Amino acid sequence: MGKLTVLALRAVLVVVLTGTVFVQAGMVWALAAKPDDGSLPLTPLRVITILGMVSAQVAVVCVWRLVTMVRRGTVFSHAAFRYVDAVIGSIVAAALMWFAVTAVNAPGQRDDPGVTLIMGGIGVAILGVALIVLVLRMLLAQAVARDVEATRMRAELDEVI
Repeated sequence: MGKLTVLALRAVLVVVLTGTVFVQAGMVWALAAKPDDGSLPLTPLRVITILGMVSAQVAVVCVWRLVTMVRRGTVFSHAAFRYVDAVIGSIVAAALMWFAVTAVNAPGQRDDPGVTLIMGGIGVAILGVALIVLVLRMLLAQAVARDVEATRMRAELDEVI
């Protein structure tokens, strides 16, 4: 991975992390300062937003750690799995938060139930991203296994020589 690519990715990650912190701060302030007026279920939506931002922050931190491992050449190790697993978990959590938003929003969409169906479809698509990352995790597992095997074979070859 090139230095420019790493720098660009880290810049994006910093922007996303900063944005999520500002959104969380705004939602916490809104929860504390503005009571729910009853027209919309704002309190549940604000809490769901705060939790959704936490899941995004977990993913950002884990991707940052994985990029660091790539730069050091240590990504093909068992240590990378905990970060990949955390990314998968955070994507699933984000999907669950989206389904919760869909459920909270559904009663207001009785005249146009298509909106709820579209929102449900978006939640399924988010879960699809988690499945894609799971497949990539399986590829990482194969690469780690091959790296371990190659190291073992090099050690055996060194003994023979």
